[in-house]
Amino acid sequence: MGFIFAQGSKRQVQVTQVADIVRRLPPEVLTVGVFRNDLPERVVQIVERCGLAGAQLHGLENVEQTAEVARRVEFVIKAFSYDDPTLPKARRYSVSSLLIDGPEPGSGEAFDWNQVGVVPRGMRWVLAGGLHPGNVAEAISILDPWGVDVASGVESSPGVKDARLVREFVKAAKAERVVPILAQPASIRSRSESTEYRSEWDRPVDRPFDFDVDG
Repeated sequence: MGFIFAQGSKRQVQVTQVADIVRRLPPEVLTVGVFRNDLPERVVQIVERCGLAGAQLHGLENVEQTAEVARRVEFVIKAFSYDDPTLPKARRYSVSSLLIDGPEPGSGEAFDWNQVGVVPRGMRWVLAGGLHPGNVAEAISILDPWGVDVASGVESSPGVKDARLVREFVKAAKAERVVPILAQPASIRSRSESTEYRSEWDRPVDRPFDFDVDG
């Protein structure tokens, strides 16, 4: 469950709100704060104040800034555009996972999934960008990511989540977990799991963090 702290976002939430929500969530729900071009110190402070499990850096954070957050936050996701020429070298960011998005994050616009660049071997990654209940199964069948990210695709209006769409999205995503390996691009087929893990979040799993959506 992601909480957006990116300044200027129509989905931006307040620290006090998030802290109250997080303390009432089941322990199996992975909670992540989403930031964009924030100072590492601010990212870490908000993660700690809210009791979040991790941080997602969705801006132009460099290797040093990302590493500073990763030293103090156990689970860190670094976002890249699907066509970012630096994606093949993303391992140097030393994060728990990558997020691959469209050229305009938050726009709700999908991109050609077959054009995703080379993902470093052994790195878990999350697919974002224009996903919704009607296309998430197809996206998973093509790319087989570790996880999927959705925002506008399950909203009834900008910034307002629709419980029905959330349930439909989770159901569709769960249904498409076993995919033919030949359906995956060559860059994805070549991935292999690393045997070195920075923390418990880095250990390979059979499927993403999983929980039921009810109500």
